[in-house]
Amino acid sequence: MKRATRKGQSLAQLIHAEGIQEQRVLQAVAATPRELFLPDVLHHKAYENTALPIGQGQTISQPYIVAKMTELLLNSDAPNHSVLEIGTGSGYQTAILAQLFDNVFSVERIKALQFQAKRRMNQLDLHNVSMKHGDGWKGWANKGPFDGIIVTAAASHMPSDLYQQLNDGGMLVIPVGTDDQKLHVVVRNKDEFNTTIVEAVRFVPLVAGDII
Repeated sequence: MKRATRKGQSLAQLIHAEGIQEQRVLQAVAATPRELFLPDVLHHKAYENTALPIGQGQTISQPYIVAKMTELLLNSDAPNHSVLEIGTGSGYQTAILAQLFDNVFSVERIKALQFQAKRRMNQLDLHNVSMKHGDGWKGWANKGPFDGIIVTAAASHMPSDLYQQLNDGGMLVIPVGTDDQKLHVVVRNKDEFNTTIVEAVRFVPLVAGDII
């Protein structure tokens, strides 16, 4: 990973002002070249705190919400060994996670996006990421259980398969809802799952199935 750029540092300062406090997350944002994850015509908007289209009807999330979801996971009581990401997309969230967790497992339903994201991880020398083309609703059971799970699309209801792929003490961070979406945090305590609502969010829907 390259050192922080001036534009990256400006973005980190912007989201810090919005409420992101975890320095490790801010450093990862500052060091990640967001333009690498965008179409060429949108490079001029790379360091704005806004979601942007990446093709295939998908978006790259607003940097604030990427940082917020990462901060929640990082500050949980679970270890920072393994995290499952549902919805690789462009790979921007993946790259942030890869700088902060020992092992990242990422599932993407659109094959073309997964291929591009894998290439970007190689460009950034992030080699602790494993990727799978598949249905995010099902997770990645044979790589679990995970210390954390992060879902980067809004589920219409809680995916039960993901609950079962959490370690005891693990945390699931997931937007839930259709028109009215809220960011939920679910913490597993043995066979109990305690849910907290964090804030209102806006994501593309978590769609079942996969696309070649």
